[in-house]
Amino acid sequence: MVKNQVNYWQGKKVVVTGGAGFLGSHVVAKLKERGATDIFVPRSQEYDLRDKDVCANVVKGADIVIHLAANVGGIGYNRDFPGTLFYDNLLMGVHMMEESRKAGVKKFVAIGTICAYPKFAPVPFKEDDLWDGYPEETNAPYGLAKKMMLVQSTAYRDQYGFNSIFLLPVNLYGPGDNFEPGSSHVIPALIKKFVEAKASNEPSVAVWGTGSATREFCYVEDAAEGIVLAAEKYDKSEPVNIGAGFEISIKDLAEKIKALVGFTGEIVWDTTKPDGQPRRMLDTARATAEFGFKSKTNFDTGLAETIQWYQNNQ
Repeated sequence: MVKNQVNYWQGKKVVVTGGAGFLGSHVVAKLKERGATDIFVPRSQEYDLRDKDVCANVVKGADIVIHLAANVGGIGYNRDFPGTLFYDNLLMGVHMMEESRKAGVKKFVAIGTICAYPKFAPVPFKEDDLWDGYPEETNAPYGLAKKMMLVQSTAYRDQYGFNSIFLLPVNLYGPGDNFEPGSSHVIPALIKKFVEAKASNEPSVAVWGTGSATREFCYVEDAAEGIVLAAEKYDKSEPVNIGAGFEISIKDLAEKIKALVGFTGEIVWDTTKPDGQPRRMLDTARATAEFGFKSKTNFDTGLAETIQWYQNNQ
């Protein structure tokens, strides 16, 4: 444990919204490792963060707020609930930051999304390209709602001197991911499909799209480390990407998961379903330069661990 990290978190009250979720649980674990003892995780069953009075109650007495809570899902979920995703995420972000400012919170860490990037942003996505076009249509309502926290963050620093930062994590994966078919992202969705197809000796597995789209994936524990490092060391308005800095096509991803699971049937591409954004990959140089973050987990290793976890816990 590094001495200044202990000093940074000791004696501070930290609020982590979404702290019981996939990414949040890893962030909370890292905070505890670093010496944080006063961590409050508001659960959605008790605290509706779309309500400003609830947010005011949640941030009372807090020194640092890490706002991870989101209504989020894969392409199908985004396509079915665009209005809900816009409304929920916009209100949560707006109220959490405003009430944190009013409560005198010393630092606010806003977690955005790669979905905020323009549909045809040059690859790798650089933070400076964030405003150069409209996001991919299926996830634009979600992406833009989260992106408003960047606007709010910059405006609040300018007007109030409020110390808030905005991070853009890429698609995450790892043990403990969401494997629910209605709302899961591509890696857990594919793992579930191939594991179940193997178990029931299915001849084939249907996968959405053409397989040509590319994605970048960051192991959840690495992303959590990036967020905690930024909370400790970064104090500027400019957005920062958190990712692994590589891309893989959905076709290659499906073949990789198929092989790791040991499924011997065919992959059938359902081209009536959308591919989503054509390419996704982040430039992560700013995170390395500003707070020393670099993703460490090898993708094949992380994927094997995620599959193993699902097989043990399904």
